[in-house]
Amino acid sequence: MPAHTAHRGAGTTAARIVAVVADVFAFVIVLWIVFYLLGANRANGLVQWTHDTATWLAGWSYDLFTFDREWARVVAGYGLAAVVYVLVGHTLARWLGRRY
Repeated sequence: MPAHTAHRGAGTTAARIVAVVADVFAFVIVLWIVFYLLGANRANGLVQWTHDTATWLAGWSYDLFTFDREWARVVAGYGLAAVVYVLVGHTLARWLGRRY
């Protein structure tokens, strides 16, 4: 097997991993947004974990906007982080897939 073929496989694997991690991060954040909008019980363990994880992942953006309505702040602040994770993650994955 030629050396460049082995590298292409490694790059493709790395690209897939980066894309999946970005998607999982975005999924957790979107799941928290859905829980919030549906009024999920915050005492529930899954809801608490999702909120804590989403807040950690979106720490740079979740309180970025100051809309009058709290639901708009949650959707915009957390949603921005989810979009950035997907865009940056998939852009990086494409680059890795082409580079290696």
